[in-house]
Amino acid sequence: MGIFDKGVQKTKQSFFEKLSRAVVGKSKVDDDTLDAIEEALVASDMGVDTTLKIIDNLEEKVERDKYMSFEELVGMLRSEIKALVDVPQKSGGASFDFSCKPFVIMVVGVNGVGKTTTIGKLASMFRAQGKKVVIGAADTFRAAAVDQLVIWAQRAGVDIVKQNMGSDPASVAFDTVKSAVAKDADVVLIDTAGRLHNRIDLMNELTKIRNVMRKVIPDAPHEVLLVLDGSTGQNAFQQAKEFSRATDVTSLAVTKLDGSAKGGVVIGIVDQFQIPIRFLGIGEGIDDLKPFDRDEFVESLFSIDDLKK
Repeated sequence: MGIFDKGVQKTKQSFFEKLSRAVVGKSKVDDDTLDAIEEALVASDMGVDTTLKIIDNLEEKVERDKYMSFEELVGMLRSEIKALVDVPQKSGGASFDFSCKPFVIMVVGVNGVGKTTTIGKLASMFRAQGKKVVIGAADTFRAAAVDQLVIWAQRAGVDIVKQNMGSDPASVAFDTVKSAVAKDADVVLIDTAGRLHNRIDLMNELTKIRNVMRKVIPDAPHEVLLVLDGSTGQNAFQQAKEFSRATDVTSLAVTKLDGSAKGGVVIGIVDQFQIPIRFLGIGEGIDDLKPFDRDEFVESLFSIDDLKK
């Protein structure tokens, strides 16, 4: 069983049902088949622009050989989607570049997407790799966020820096990176407020956090990780747009895929924003945040054995 099978199961079932109905009993790919593929892709929340790009490419190939097998059609679809999610990491290649020490990751995203939980899972993952981790609780507007981070820090066995509710988030970030340098930490994870206030406020707050961290570590943050809830479909697109305008998002973590039939949103967001995915959340467990593997994800989504059923 592939590591992403659980995460894409509902998307897969929904997509397969639509696709199977379209091609059953047919020996060639016609306009009805392409329409059905288009409908299935849109239903999985891949987004209209990305879907049309895939359909246009398929039309060109099908024009040359309409008499292709179901397996060939699926293989073609799989290749198209692999190409779309093949976006190079902006920093550190397939894994983080820990030669920068401490490596500072600023985590952004709206409330409710699983941002705090993602930070806790990342802390646990890095700790398991032998890294010394410090968390900065810079979402000072929600007591629940700080309390939750304290629990995660204890569970992961890592240090946390926090201040009183309502404190200046930038002040918490500054104290965190100073503490991390003093403790010779390897990784810093900075939580940020997830309020969808207006874009100017958001931009100013994130810029201020960035600037104060740079007083201690000139090139911080090394990564800006945007957490999105995959089950929200088109809302996730809107959030990606807002945060990309507010700050230089370098990578994505997409959560809650296991409970949704909208897994196509992963492909659409990567294609539309050209931001690579680093992690997928496929469950509630501490180990259910998985490093993203393009090939494994697409194979899980388009395994031919399932499509034949």
